[in-house]
Amino acid sequence: MSEAPVLFETRRCANGALIGIATLNNPAALNALNLAMIRLLDAQLAEWAAAPEVALVVLHGAGDKAFCAGGDVKGLRAALLAEPAPAPHPAAVTFFTEEYRLDYRLHVYPKPLLVWGSGIVMGGGMGLLQGASMRIVTDTSHLAMPEVSIGLYPDVGGSWFLSRLPGRLGRFLALTGASLNVHDALLLGLADRALPNGSLQALLDALGTGHWRAHAAADQAELERLVDRFAADHPVYLPASPIAHHQLALQAALQAGNIQDVVARLIALGESSDDPWLARAAQTLANGSPSTAAVSWTIQQRLATVSLADAFRAELALSVNFCARPDFIEGVRARLVDKDQAPHWQPAMLADVDQDWIDGHFAEHWSTETHPLRDL
Repeated sequence: MSEAPVLFETRRCANGALIGIATLNNPAALNALNLAMIRLLDAQLAEWAAAPEVALVVLHGAGDKAFCAGGDVKGLRAALLAEPAPAPHPAAVTFFTEEYRLDYRLHVYPKPLLVWGSGIVMGGGMGLLQGASMRIVTDTSHLAMPEVSIGLYPDVGGSWFLSRLPGRLGRFLALTGASLNVHDALLLGLADRALPNGSLQALLDALGTGHWRAHAAADQAELERLVDRFAADHPVYLPASPIAHHQLALQAALQAGNIQDVVARLIALGESSDDPWLARAAQTLANGSPSTAAVSWTIQQRLATVSLADAFRAELALSVNFCARPDFIEGVRARLVDKDQAPHWQPAMLADVDQDWIDGHFAEHWSTETHPLRDL
């Protein structure tokens, strides 16, 4: 396979239309997004959007382990350490601006866009999946926003799509980094269809028979028709849904009046449960960055009703501010660089995270006219 970080090809359909196929090609790093991949993908998507003969686009990941395990936070950390600077650090501004512009492009793409979210789909991978007009998961899918473990927060549009989940469950996912299986993803509306792992090439063959018309609404309907027909012939086993099983208890815990009470209740739920999934989620919260927990909770309150474009603009400020605080550098070190799994958070306890510290993460660095994402 080519060493290019993203591979592109087109396939001719029976009626002459083309399917654009993009493959994230960094399987050794679980297809984690770096700046080169973001730039290649964004440019090609723009080209395909303008090409009349391209009827739809399919995005997937190379290898059998992951669609995309997130952004290249190790590379970003290295850039921050190489040339220390106050917020907004140029490396952080560049990376997050271009990543969020790509994510936004997917959300507003003028043609049908199918993302094949098989295997690990985390962080930046979720940003790509949630922007698609057809979000496919498989029996191997594991979806999560695990930023609490590295001192970041659920970005890539997470302030927008998590806040729209039922029963405040988006807050649970942000606080705990809990992993969702294929059944969970469908129930929460984070995926549109489920298909068997390994059936992508057969699906592409089926899409090649479509009656594509170079009309967005008609072609989206055709995509849904073809996927539904394919799914009927290729059923997938849906495991039990931990989210459904624990939903009432989680919603009760999430109704507490403040973040301290919510965290205490969620940890207590996990400690008293015989379900490893819930126990693991609670343990991740207990071991995670207190600043991430407090700010993530506040994000879900402050940004719950903003537009998608305003959510990405707010996230850019949040992200560059997180990069200027100690927990991101330390969290990535402990989890992904030294891998000692023993981060030293600052502040170390949720009780020590005061309102000024939280508010500082939301500080803006640009006016409306100068914001890097002003044109979204």
